[in-house]
Amino acid sequence: MKILHTSDWHIGRTFHTHPTLGHLRKVLDALVEVVRQRQIDVVAVAGDIFDSAMPSAESYTLLASVLREIRQAGATVVMTSGNHDSATRLGFQSEWAALAGVHVLTRPEQVLEPVTVPDRHGPVHFYGIPYLEPALVRHLGSFTGPSGEPLKTHEQVLTFVMQRIRDDLAARGGRSVVLSHCFAAGVPAAAATDAVRDITAGGLDLVPVSVFTGAEFTGADFTGADFTGADFTGPDYVALGHIHGRARLTDRVRYSGAPLHYSFSEAGKPRGCWLVELQAGPAAEIEWIDLPVPRRLSVLTGEIEQLLTDDAYAEFEPDWVSAVLTDQMRPLDGIRRLQRRFPHCVTLEHRPEIVADPDAASYGDRINRQTDREIVAGFLEFVRNGVGQTEFERDLVAELLTEGDLKEISR
Repeated sequence: MKILHTSDWHIGRTFHTHPTLGHLRKVLDALVEVVRQRQIDVVAVAGDIFDSAMPSAESYTLLASVLREIRQAGATVVMTSGNHDSATRLGFQSEWAALAGVHVLTRPEQVLEPVTVPDRHGPVHFYGIPYLEPALVRHLGSFTGPSGEPLKTHEQVLTFVMQRIRDDLAARGGRSVVLSHCFAAGVPAAAATDAVRDITAGGLDLVPVSVFTGAEFTGADFTGADFTGADFTGPDYVALGHIHGRARLTDRVRYSGAPLHYSFSEAGKPRGCWLVELQAGPAAEIEWIDLPVPRRLSVLTGEIEQLLTDDAYAEFEPDWVSAVLTDQMRPLDGIRRLQRRFPHCVTLEHRPEIVADPDAASYGDRINRQTDREIVAGFLEFVRNGVGQTEFERDLVAELLTEGDLKEISR
């Protein structure tokens, strides 16, 4: 069975106030083409389908179109809700969508209602775990600890759910795939970006990868850990969502990342999805599939005149651009000037190469013991981050102050 693992579509998200629906449409068109050419059986989407709990009409239209085309290409769809989604809105009419081969799993009680898709080796059970905020499931009588205590963290909730899934799978038999939207411990630092809104509180909602694998590493530090080759009792594959960069926590526990770049911290990172081919036994063949990047992200550093005139920057003109200007003085109307060459320049940071000594006396302290000429010279140096007057400016200031002194005397 061929499974395409994707997540974090964030339909409706803007990029520095610019809409991204058009770019996302191109990427998802390419994903549909992968489904068609590689004869994918199931597309698994692990949460954050929408970027907002109240998606626009255009966002719904895009989702409906993509799901229809995936089905026409021959694949079943299994998707769950993420922390950005409204589970109620995303799951609306899911009962009828399932009749058409689009399975939208958003309710907590659905974790033990797998979508079963058979192949020539037997059934494959897809368990969809929606984003289960502990505060939202605490009132449910079925979500309690061993002694009936409430579940307070995301780790406790997912540990409870995964144990029930294992018990259910033991009774059903067959192979299994789990979809979950969470922040699993062991995610490489490079995979987490500032586009991911924090869903932790003091680290309590980090979920150890052992929750999914069944391996016991009590008290271990899972940061950066690699459990490849360990003896696991977990599902045949775990499709994770929430982190926007691809990541492999184990051979069969992975993040696919988002299909679009949503932050300059993601610049240069690949966009795509995992193609997972389940075999008759526990082994699986897994391949990374690249998806197109409609517009690159580039961070350009230099003085503004260099960025505007140097031919070396011509290749970045079509990109989303974040400019870091090293001019000693902040250029006037900098971003508008840059947009004449880089139409998609969306952020600007002024980071001069020479900065004032932070240990030097404050401006207020200095002017109390200075002459008028020294005050003007010190002010110009202060606002220019340590660069003093030019000879022309010094002569001009001296002339103006002398004229002022003469007028004062003649009164």
